[in-house]
Amino acid sequence: MTDADQARSLPEAHRTIPVWQSGGVARPWWRRMLAFSGPGFLVAVGYMDPGNWGTDLAGGSRFGYALLWVILASNLMAIFLQVLCARLGLVRGQDLAQACRDTYSKPTSIALWLLCEIAIIACDLAELVGAAVALNLLFGIPLVWGVLITGFDVLFLLMLVNVGFRWLEAIVIALVTTIGACFAYSIFLAQPDWAAAAQGAFVPSLPGGGALLISLGILGATVMPHNLYLHSSIVQTRAHGRGLTDLKAAIGHNTVDTIVALGAAFFVNASILVLAAAVFQKAGIQVDDLRQAHELLTPALGGAAATAFAIALLCSGQSSTITGTLAGQIVMEGFLRIRITPWVRRLITRCIAIVPALMIVSATGGRDTVQLLVVSQVVLSMQLPFAIFPLMMLTSDKAKMGAFANGPVVKIVGYSICAVIAALNVYLLWSVIGPLWLGLLVAVMVGFAAWVRFGYRAPAI
Repeated sequence: MTDADQARSLPEAHRTIPVWQSGGVARPWWRRMLAFSGPGFLVAVGYMDPGNWGTDLAGGSRFGYALLWVILASNLMAIFLQVLCARLGLVRGQDLAQACRDTYSKPTSIALWLLCEIAIIACDLAELVGAAVALNLLFGIPLVWGVLITGFDVLFLLMLVNVGFRWLEAIVIALVTTIGACFAYSIFLAQPDWAAAAQGAFVPSLPGGGALLISLGILGATVMPHNLYLHSSIVQTRAHGRGLTDLKAAIGHNTVDTIVALGAAFFVNASILVLAAAVFQKAGIQVDDLRQAHELLTPALGGAAATAFAIALLCSGQSSTITGTLAGQIVMEGFLRIRITPWVRRLITRCIAIVPALMIVSATGGRDTVQLLVVSQVVLSMQLPFAIFPLMMLTSDKAKMGAFANGPVVKIVGYSICAVIAALNVYLLWSVIGPLWLGLLVAVMVGFAAWVRFGYRAPAI
């Protein structure tokens, strides 16, 4: 890999997709829009992965439609933050990991990298377990073999990056479309209470004990931290001009792509919760296992609905493992500048997730998967502030962002989102581990920050 390649995010796909012209002829506006479409859907699959299934099934089966507003609010936050990520990648020509590495001290960058790796492991754990359960439901494949199959078949799909990034995007969009179709069919059969669903979507409430934990799980599953790194990278696969007009057009097209793709993710997430409310909560059943949900759908809606559930789960796990592995590569390259071939990097990131997934599946036998998925998504929520605060700071830097730096309104909204997420996480930690351990954790963080600010001395070059 050359030094020029090392400075690029995903160098094998960097600026490989033309957007303004085809064969030397200018494209009409709708062809340009289609040329820019794709990165948003790669990001969106992370918002409908098996981790979301766990939190949405738990929320719907326990609290009915009441937590739909959490999905809606989380989705709006995700759109806001992902638009900022696209702007960062397009304007600075760096992904979020690269920008953090160039901005912060080495200890801070390493700490951010480790926290992001924890988030990727938690997310990949949910994806691998979910896909393994789907293979077990559809074909009777043992869970351990399902984890291995899902873990390594994604490497073959990622080889399409070398053939053409659009092929990878096309496969992911096909998987997303399949997921949407499966849930549209299931919702049609379930005949939910739409009035109650509308109230749940627009009237905030936290009914009963455990609602906050599930709500934070929904938040962590929706506003996924490593997807912020992913989006800031893959928008750079488009070959557009670097002038002010070209950048404005690219940001506009990517904003539309993000809104449409995450709108599809909202439909899927809301459908899972609505399905759980209409079928399970109505019958007084609390779902604790993905296989339990599949089994209960058969008598309630018929075998076709249960099969559609399993197919959608498989597509969800498969598509999200693709983007999760890409995100792992981007994070390793951006923070550490590891100079190894792409397939080796992807193998490393895949193995990091497979080992804990195999251990958990072997220990639990695949039981209580919903609770496992909820916990994994809460871990994501805990890591989220360490990605969104740097994102806001970097996109507000006028020296690097120029005319595209965040304005006062964007800063107020963005930092308000950061503050709310951080405060909810602190409250959850207070509730779960108690004030003593929370105080110790805060003291460690403050001590580390003080050492980086006043004690650390960068080595002389």
